[in-house]
Amino acid sequence: MRIIPAIDIIDGKCVRLTQGDYAQKKIYNENPLEVARSFEDAGLKYLHLVDLDGAKSGKVMNWSVIESITSQTNLKVDFGGGIKTEDEINRLFQAGVRQVNLGSIAVRNANMVEGWIMKYGTDKIILSADVKDEMISTGGWLEDSTISIVEFIKDYLKKGITFITCTDISTDGMLQGPNVALYSKLLNSFPSIKLIASGGVSRVSDLESLEKIKVDGVIVGKAIYEGKVELNELVKISNQ
Repeated sequence: MRIIPAIDIIDGKCVRLTQGDYAQKKIYNENPLEVARSFEDAGLKYLHLVDLDGAKSGKVMNWSVIESITSQTNLKVDFGGGIKTEDEINRLFQAGVRQVNLGSIAVRNANMVEGWIMKYGTDKIILSADVKDEMISTGGWLEDSTISIVEFIKDYLKKGITFITCTDISTDGMLQGPNVALYSKLLNSFPSIKLIASGGVSRVSDLESLEKIKVDGVIVGKAIYEGKVELNELVKISNQ
């Protein structure tokens, strides 16, 4: 199981939100590169980088942060937040991003995203499924849809998707444990997917619970910044 620490960016700073609420923003570090280096120095290999300004505005905004992290660390970066065009995807890959997360655009323009899956390959595109009560949310979690997570994944499996990040918004930033039941349901329904669980991790036992159901990876954010889990503990789990 891959452990994927998260860096969320607003105004070039490393922040965390609670349940996706931009009004509940906490700044943890003015320098995201410094945070990324601390992950790499500890021995972690992956990074989930999110442009929250981009998610809200509908276009990638924090290019300087992205490029500083990809050029000055060896972390395998997956990026999300506001991606809407092929030009942005090309620029992200040229900058050294390994995978892109497509969320809102995957809801609004499935045909375009299917074309990108065919062009760039299934290993480069992650379907980003953000859910409230198992229904997809878009626009930086500010807009609800009428699409269920099960329908969403079923449709994209036909388009060739393999990697899926599922964030349970109700648990995100709450430090009250992940929605293991939801992830179990998705893996039982779609055993071929590589599911990345996101939201709610608060302790090492949460990671062990997710490992038991065989998720491909787990995104860990606030638990790191609030000192609930130590980086060396995350490295041990990722190396098992």
